[in-house]
Amino acid sequence: MSMLANPTFLFYQFMNSISLGMNLFIIATGLTLILGVLRVINFAHGAFFMFGAYVCWSTVTFLGGAVGSFWLGVVAAAVILGLMAFVIERGLLRYLYGREHLTQLLFTFAIVLIVGDLAKMIWGTDQYNVPYPHGLGGAVDFGFAKYPSYPLLLCVIGVVVAVGMWLALSKTRWGRIIRAATQDREMLAALGMNVPLVYTGVFVIGSALAGLGGALAAPRVAVSPGMDATIIIECFIIVIIGGLGSLWGSFLGALALGFVTMFGTVIFPDWELVLAYILMLGILLWRPWGLFGHEEEEPH
Repeated sequence: MSMLANPTFLFYQFMNSISLGMNLFIIATGLTLILGVLRVINFAHGAFFMFGAYVCWSTVTFLGGAVGSFWLGVVAAAVILGLMAFVIERGLLRYLYGREHLTQLLFTFAIVLIVGDLAKMIWGTDQYNVPYPHGLGGAVDFGFAKYPSYPLLLCVIGVVVAVGMWLALSKTRWGRIIRAATQDREMLAALGMNVPLVYTGVFVIGSALAGLGGALAAPRVAVSPGMDATIIIECFIIVIIGGLGSLWGSFLGALALGFVTMFGTVIFPDWELVLAYILMLGILLWRPWGLFGHEEEEPH
């Protein structure tokens, strides 16, 4: 507890909380989009995150760690996961819309098993490490403390993604169509919109964000089988905290989880494994529909 009286330590924990929260937000916002529009409980989202991390590692390794190889890996992860999502949605998932949630849940869980085994077939069961991108292995001097460059960049990328998603959803025709699909898909179809195409686009974008988040997380975590198990739980906690389908709810939920994770492990080390669930329980007792959710939200 004496560490909390150290301003430098508090600064590091504060920045680590934001960095972790922004990385989680990038991943969780894709799940929020899919849940909000498709009403599908996508357990495969964590597996897509893991696959994206592997794709980034493969790209960096194949290019020998050349300058820019990491960012090519980030782009490759988003593109490949988007293509995978396109095939899954058009070939299988589209036939499950309107079915009971248990059927959709079993389907996405099957995708988790398939993607997990596919990853083991391609990359084995070893752990891999992705180095920091060129030029981001050092630290930024704030005068009173130095903070690593890459985690600081994650803070910026998270904000850019949040603002970009907000502008896309609120200021573009495609965004208005997506919001309309969330509210009343039957009316949207009656107006002549291609709702199946909207669903495909949403699933592709959401899954690409999972791959993007996995690639961005690769330098700070060990890339290995099973890394999807923890992240999918954290993403669902963020979505529940923020409210179903809420972009800014996910943003605040991810930040809250980041702070609880970083500061909670210092203040309450014995409660480390349950702090996130306590946070979720507390918010649900206060607002059962989440921070930015709606009290009455009927699926269509």
